[in-house]
Amino acid sequence: MRVLIACEFSGIVRDAFRARGHDAVSCDLEASERDGPHHVGDAIDFAYMGGPWDLMIAHPPCTYLTVTGNKWMKPEYAHRFPDRQQQRDDAIRFFMMLADAPVDRICIENPVGIMSTSWRKPDQIIQPYQFGHCEPKKTCLWLKGLPNLTPTKIVEPEYMITKSGKRLAKWYFQPSNTPERQRMRNRTFPGIAEAMAEQWGNLTDNGGIA
Repeated sequence: MRVLIACEFSGIVRDAFRARGHDAVSCDLEASERDGPHHVGDAIDFAYMGGPWDLMIAHPPCTYLTVTGNKWMKPEYAHRFPDRQQQRDDAIRFFMMLADAPVDRICIENPVGIMSTSWRKPDQIIQPYQFGHCEPKKTCLWLKGLPNLTPTKIVEPEYMITKSGKRLAKWYFQPSNTPERQRMRNRTFPGIAEAMAEQWGNLTDNGGIA
């Protein structure tokens, strides 16, 4: 199976598929953190012209798509972020170009955000703690030609309580607005990557398991 992992710098999902014998390639504007087949460049170019692909899993940038960014769209912040609406429009356009790519099986991953109303609701919302990781982090999956992922190892999620009594994921307490925290949040959890490769890597043309 030829698999494109779009907008992935970590190589985690790519390597999960390659470990099962698939011809998986990642692409991103950044170099890969791991050795392996990786193209530096625009994911749209690879999605449309680098194929044919049997499967594409895409992780489009979420900075301007998440619900947590909605507050910066308020009129009182317009002087600080005058280009915010255009940046959001560009992010939506990029997301939809991936969704419309000429690939029969597509998964687009993103946090909870505006695509649920700008386009449609996700087919599935998963959590890392359904796949062996204690971190809670809602992740939306928009699927084309793919079944929902089945949880592989449900564990108890871990939280920390702030002084104000708010419950937050433990990783949230790492230093904020640092490049490493942003990169950590953008990496796919290995348990989810393994489930994708195991469950989607053996599909037949009629959607069954080979």
